[in-house]
Amino acid sequence: MNSHGRNRQQDALYRAGRDSKTQGSAMLDMLVVGGGYVGLAAAVAVKQAAPHLDVMIVEAAPETAWKKDMRASAIIAAASKMLDVLGVWNEIAPEAEPITRMVVTDSRTGDPVRPVFLTFDGEVAEGQPFAHMVPNLTMVGALRGACERLGIPIKHGLSATVFATDDNKTTLTLSDGSTLETRLLVACDGVRSKLRDMAGIKTVNWDYGQSGIVVTVEHERPHGGCAEEHFLPSGPFAILPLKNNRSSLVWTERTSDAERLVASDDLVFEEELERRFGHKLGALHAIGERRAFPLGLTLARAFVAPRFALAGDAAHGIHPISGQGLNLGFKDVAALAETIVEADRLGLDIGSINTLERYQTWRRFDTFRMGVTTDVLNRLFSNDNTPLRIARDFGLGIVDRLPSLKSFFIGQAAGTTAKDNPRLLTGEAI
Repeated sequence: MNSHGRNRQQDALYRAGRDSKTQGSAMLDMLVVGGGYVGLAAAVAVKQAAPHLDVMIVEAAPETAWKKDMRASAIIAAASKMLDVLGVWNEIAPEAEPITRMVVTDSRTGDPVRPVFLTFDGEVAEGQPFAHMVPNLTMVGALRGACERLGIPIKHGLSATVFATDDNKTTLTLSDGSTLETRLLVACDGVRSKLRDMAGIKTVNWDYGQSGIVVTVEHERPHGGCAEEHFLPSGPFAILPLKNNRSSLVWTERTSDAERLVASDDLVFEEELERRFGHKLGALHAIGERRAFPLGLTLARAFVAPRFALAGDAAHGIHPISGQGLNLGFKDVAALAETIVEADRLGLDIGSINTLERYQTWRRFDTFRMGVTTDVLNRLFSNDNTPLRIARDFGLGIVDRLPSLKSFFIGQAAGTTAKDNPRLLTGEAI
């Protein structure tokens, strides 16, 4: 039998199995490993559009661990449209701070003046900012609430140990020895994905020798919704606005310096912080935990295998210089959900490689393009080479003087101008 014949036979078996399923059947339609915002959003998007599908999430962390995440994330306009369709944006919006303006500078840490080379107005349309800053606690809480309303169970405190795939299903063994059977296994288990390794999917990766310090600061004066990206020799220093005279920082340093800063006492840390942040917002005070995360580039060579798909950081880990890491994950969610739901409506096997190839084709090029872009930007700006500095500042100045080019860039950053956007990212239901 040729491959087309086998695929037709598998689709027929899938339809028969789906139609004969009863409530409480041991066979799941989709099993998501990873209960962060990408895994939660993937489960909600599929279950909302296809309520008859059995969807479950397995999360290795304890049930209350998510409540300790005090970080915040930039959510682009396209992603907020998706969250609105999923029924959670109204819950998130009161805690979301619109980014109304973006300022880009290029200087040395000790320079007395930081000239502004590029500014962006923060709206892609009237009253629609290109991005919001959202506390992770708020976003994850809203998505978990949606899971509860849709009847999506979440198993906590269990990790995947091994999985095996045959023509009709994947069997996942958990750390307590129990097993789960599913037609499709979706790995959302982070940039060091164990499931990706188990599937034999190789990656392209390298270490930048940098770490990103993530911390929240309170300041005396309001930020006015303005985000700033200061390009410094050791890496970008991003100031991202939060509610109530607070900002979230993503502060890139060489790894050894980042570790030293995180381990230093409050006085030393805030003195170094002030040298980079400046005095325009008055007195500063770092609040909450400060942590450093190693930065690198990781791109999976394949996003799918039979009855298996990668999404979010399990498929790609990029430099935070563009603030697009989480949003790439949400783009994965929108494309994967649309692929699964449309295949199911046609009576096709949602876990077959033919079905999943559409998702891979949809997402892999965009992901590699963003990975290459962030890599080039980081190498271009994270140095103190004078001729290179002159050239890049000249380029920034040209962009700043061309409104149409700036509008193009802001539309790209907001995710609203892509011609092949999945429906969720345009604000349409699947």
